[in-house]
Amino acid sequence: MSRTLTSPPPQIGPQTDPQNQSSPQQGAPLSNGLKQRHLSMIALGGVIGAGLFVGSGAGIAAAGPSIVLAYAASGLLVMFVMRMLGELSAANPASGSFSVHADRAIGPWAGFTAGWMFWTLLVVGVAIEAIGAAHIMQGWFPGTPSWLWVLVFMAFFCGTNLAAVSHFGEFEFWFAALKIGAIGLFLILGTLAILGYLPGSDSPGTAHLLHDGGFLPNGMDGLLTGLLASVVAYGGLETVTIAAAESEDPRRSVARAVKTTMWRIGIVYVGSMLVIVALIPWNDGAVTESGPYAAVLDRLGVPGGGQIMNVVVLIALLSAMNANIYGSSRMAYSLVSRGQGPKALGKVSGQVPRRAVLASSAFGFAAVLLSYWWPTTVFAWLLNMVGGVVLIVWGFIAASQLVLRRRLEREAPEKLVVKMWGFPYLTWVTLAGVLGVLVLMTLDTDTRVQLYFTGGLALALAVTGYVRQRAAAAR
Repeated sequence: MSRTLTSPPPQIGPQTDPQNQSSPQQGAPLSNGLKQRHLSMIALGGVIGAGLFVGSGAGIAAAGPSIVLAYAASGLLVMFVMRMLGELSAANPASGSFSVHADRAIGPWAGFTAGWMFWTLLVVGVAIEAIGAAHIMQGWFPGTPSWLWVLVFMAFFCGTNLAAVSHFGEFEFWFAALKIGAIGLFLILGTLAILGYLPGSDSPGTAHLLHDGGFLPNGMDGLLTGLLASVVAYGGLETVTIAAAESEDPRRSVARAVKTTMWRIGIVYVGSMLVIVALIPWNDGAVTESGPYAAVLDRLGVPGGGQIMNVVVLIALLSAMNANIYGSSRMAYSLVSRGQGPKALGKVSGQVPRRAVLASSAFGFAAVLLSYWWPTTVFAWLLNMVGGVVLIVWGFIAASQLVLRRRLEREAPEKLVVKMWGFPYLTWVTLAGVLGVLVLMTLDTDTRVQLYFTGGLALALAVTGYVRQRAAAAR
């Protein structure tokens, strides 16, 4: 059933009135300043985050060598989700991405819920990344206060996002290039070491894979913990479909980005997990203390391996900060343009939603302050609230694709330049997979708490969105 309760999403494209480019406009279109090279590198680099370099250590410690299976299983789920999102975004590019699709497919309440949940996830993510980056800088510059580094990073990336979108694209291009270079070099060195071709190292064979407690050292419980950890690491891939709406050719950009998801996930995530657990014992304390990648580099005798990885992790954190400020501001802009947020945030000047950028950055900085003032209460609540957001978003994407695919086949089949495989069967499999992971979250104490908080946030937003929808229909 088509919906008519809200106005269509904002037009994405170049400004038609030259005078509007300098004066603030309510609901004015955004630019198309991102080039194909920007989108290509954002798509490639977006899959390489700080969660992979650091967070994967906890997953390895829990699952052992079976972490490879955990990342492969969750990676398959992510590939299906990104394929569906690519289908929808290539057909109808929009700065609100999946929020706009949920709005069209299910109703304004769904777009409201998915959009503001994702916005919350991103702005809390900005705080986490700023804190992590500040800790690294304190290690290099002892005696400096962490708040100073947080302030510097927040001000810098807020400033770059207030400027033209091409500035965001250029920073992400070089951040991505550095991350891709680092992970590529790691995989090459690791593969050579596994094969016994790296000077000064002997091939470990299957010793660490099968003989340090076995492939499943902690049984299915460990595998499930690793699975939950791997799902979190994949979060953030959705931002590329938000950025594609401001590219020179949105449909082509989205199509190219999602079509490379499979090999990127296979090589970067599953491949690097295999290299790590093949080269070092999964229960080596260094895996969680210094991080799995640094532990491997140290084991291979790479000079300054730990510091090298600190640089790479810092780049990953700064890249995520930049991308999250961008993504949250565009999501807020899209929601406001559809009448689902404070109108003041919808002002656009210089083809940039600057008020939305400031609001998203301000919330991120406020979350940092909360982490210092109430780390075990208010900030802990925020972290728990966003713990399962990515799964809720994936559920909305799958549900939206089920509805909109049929509608596109009837009304505009020429827009289906990217198609979900095995529709509708794999879409239902994906929904079942998302539901299965949510059920698994109830089995672990920590993730159960996250699920409850995330569920509370989702319920509050859904009720608010539904009330707004009914009020709009009554007017």
